[in-house]
Amino acid sequence: MNNLIYTLIIGIGATAVMDVWGITRKVLLNGKASDYGMVGRWLGHMASGTFTHEAIAKSPPIRGERAIGWIAHYLTGITFAAILTVLWDAQWVQSPSLAPALAVGIGTVLAPFLLMQPGMGAGIAASKTPNPGAARLQSLITHAVFGLGLYLAGWATHLVFLA
Repeated sequence: MNNLIYTLIIGIGATAVMDVWGITRKVLLNGKASDYGMVGRWLGHMASGTFTHEAIAKSPPIRGERAIGWIAHYLTGITFAAILTVLWDAQWVQSPSLAPALAVGIGTVLAPFLLMQPGMGAGIAASKTPNPGAARLQSLITHAVFGLGLYLAGWATHLVFLA
């Protein structure tokens, strides 16, 4: 039971680190912020059987799409944290290390590349976007930051609950 709680905390913490990175990127680097409302729209349309879109921004809005998107964002982060704590067992929670956290974090970039971006109309690995290389690099950096967040949240959890 404790591992489940630790996994929840680590997933929420790592996702929050990723969100802080997104805000920092937007403010300091004039980057584009992630719009989780579009994720909610994409997920909301699945209820009616529509799984892919030409361009998700042009698809009809879904009631509550922003909330749906943000909830899905954090649930996904928790799920990815679970992958880390299952693959590296409770031993990783007892003594977090950077390499497994980064491996999982960077590996999670496959989700947007192979599921979300194609489903939302951006193509596999953002191939249909105006600048696929830049989009891919931003996704990779963001997911590496998520991996760093897994590590930081793992250590914070260790220090607060296990030390």
